[in-house]
Amino acid sequence: MTSISQTAGKAPMTKRSPPSLLPLALKVAAGLSLVGLGWTAPLIRLAAGDNPRQQAQELWRQLGIPLLSIGLFLLAWGALAPKVQTSLGAIPGPAQVWEQVIVLVADHNAERAKEATFYERQEKRNAQLLAEDSKTEVKIRKYTGKPTYVDQIWTSLKTVFMGFILATLVAVPLGVASGLSKAASAALNPLIQIFKPVSPLAWLPIVTMVVSALYVSDDPWFEKSFLNSAITVTLCSLWATLINTAVGVASIDKDLMNVGRVLNLSWFTTVRKLVLPSSLPYIFTGLRLSLGVGWMVLIAAEMLAQNPGLGKFVWDEFQNGSSSSLAKIMVAVFTIGIIGFLLDRLMYALQSMFTFSATR
Repeated sequence: MTSISQTAGKAPMTKRSPPSLLPLALKVAAGLSLVGLGWTAPLIRLAAGDNPRQQAQELWRQLGIPLLSIGLFLLAWGALAPKVQTSLGAIPGPAQVWEQVIVLVADHNAERAKEATFYERQEKRNAQLLAEDSKTEVKIRKYTGKPTYVDQIWTSLKTVFMGFILATLVAVPLGVASGLSKAASAALNPLIQIFKPVSPLAWLPIVTMVVSALYVSDDPWFEKSFLNSAITVTLCSLWATLINTAVGVASIDKDLMNVGRVLNLSWFTTVRKLVLPSSLPYIFTGLRLSLGVGWMVLIAAEMLAQNPGLGKFVWDEFQNGSSSSLAKIMVAVFTIGIIGFLLDRLMYALQSMFTFSATR
């Protein structure tokens, strides 16, 4: 039997509580916010037990209300669409549009299966020819099937990113020069004011003629139709980045620039170490606007010039005039909108990671 004096000197036995998940949850929520998924933060905090009532309210605000809004929109669309009659029939509702999504995906899978079968037959034929005569010169032919809806989405994405990259390479240096030099600003401002409002429908014929005249090659790297659309996107989307870059550079703290002069930094070092880091929030704002403008411009350019992509898909379905054309056009409309939203979220994520000052 243990005495009272022996037990008095021992520390009481206590059950160790499990470590809190809140610090980890906060880090995960912060990381997701940086990539544009801030709406997941209340959900993660709620799972970690951080002020459940407040997080539930925040989750309702960021996720519940938008989902409710989408649900009401779908209900209104489904109820009102059949009442509107057009030359192609009634406006399709959500169910009809979803049916065409399934049809377009099935068409894409069928076309990819045909492509795989074509290359498999070609490979077997060439292998047989080589087996009969090892000196036979076999030919590799490219599959020339029709582009599917998914292929046209991919074409539009490649085109808009090419135009966006070209616009960035032109706009950022000119914006830096305009922000640092009053003379450069005075020289560029009239050109910006003249060309910024010009529609892609006006640029496209000029671009098409210039590309046809200058881009002459027996083995071109890019199709002319691809270059026409990409350059049109460039000409219409560079202005937002140029203007925002110039404003950001011009608003840099003068004391910071004076420090660069005191340290005898070269012009290139000053731009790299002081100017660009300080003006990044403005630059990324311009890039977000430019990418959005470029995506809108691209659809119009593809539609007008009949270049491959989503714009051409919309125009072809309009000209087709079948019973399913209107539903397919609406599929394209939602695709364009969703991709535009995702592109903006992508730029927002990059802005958040590089500047830590992005706003929703």
